[in-house]
Amino acid sequence: MGDAMTSTVQESIDVAVPIRAAYNQWTQFESFPNFMEGVESVQQFDDTHTHWKVRVAGAEREFDATITEQHPDERVAWKSTEGPQHSGAVTFHRLADDQTRVTVQMDWEPAGLAEKAGAVVGADERRVKGDLKRFKSFIEHRGQETGAWRGDVPRPDAGGPAGLGSPSSSTGAAADAWPSGTDDRRPSGGSF
Repeated sequence: MGDAMTSTVQESIDVAVPIRAAYNQWTQFESFPNFMEGVESVQQFDDTHTHWKVRVAGAEREFDATITEQHPDERVAWKSTEGPQHSGAVTFHRLADDQTRVTVQMDWEPAGLAEKAGAVVGADERRVKGDLKRFKSFIEHRGQETGAWRGDVPRPDAGGPAGLGSPSSSTGAAADAWPSGTDDRRPSGGSF
């Protein structure tokens, strides 16, 4: 590996919305440019595959990422599959009926001198903290999430087919993974 440098950030924020609303909003990846600095666009291709365009340290970057684990109202984890190497998880913790703690942990390899210098002086932590503050403002001022995806993606080592929207509701119906009128993640064109 030689000169490979890994940067790790963990930040949390408490938001004044129910856990379901906080989690549901976080599943709307295409809304991330509304509150994440440097995120220009996110395209969701299916339950587990995304393509990102970001600007970091003045440089535009693109990468693909895979959702490696997702459990409603609990956790979303990902890793990059192309482009800058990174991975992370967002967890959701119920504090009260209308209060949720959102925790982000990210690990990545900064590329280039500017990104490595930014990691050393704490720019990464400040950016994630700012993104969480903007998320808080976004969801609290809206009063409700922009959409939802309630499917379940088991960890690859947990068994079962990943990314098939395993039912997470008490009804057990696979259709509950995409409640009518609330899913902005359903790919356009065609069907599964």
